[in-house]
Amino acid sequence: MKTIAWQDFENVELRVGEIVRAERFKEARKPAYKLWINFGSEIGERKSSAQITVQYSPEELIGRRIVAVVNFPKKQIGPFMSECLVTGFPDENGNIVLCVPDKNVPLGAKLC
Repeated sequence: MKTIAWQDFENVELRVGEIVRAERFKEARKPAYKLWINFGSEIGERKSSAQITVQYSPEELIGRRIVAVVNFPKKQIGPFMSECLVTGFPDENGNIVLCVPDKNVPLGAKLC
């Protein structure tokens, strides 16, 4: 495991957002969803592509609060521009389980 400086961690903007829209990403090479995530008034809405189709349906994602990196550069994924990185952990089969706050926190709150 590589050691990082505290400032390295502080530079990563891990924020809480709420998924407001989710749909299948039909053009993706691997099964994925297109997500629209509200991070509150400071950051606004961002889009992301997430390969979480095994653990979640689009319907159950709506209203779910998640943790995402909001200060990576935008990334073009086929015809879709991803503007943040949704975080998660692989289960025993390698399928991603979302990283979520276990209590209600304000949209846009920064992980500390």
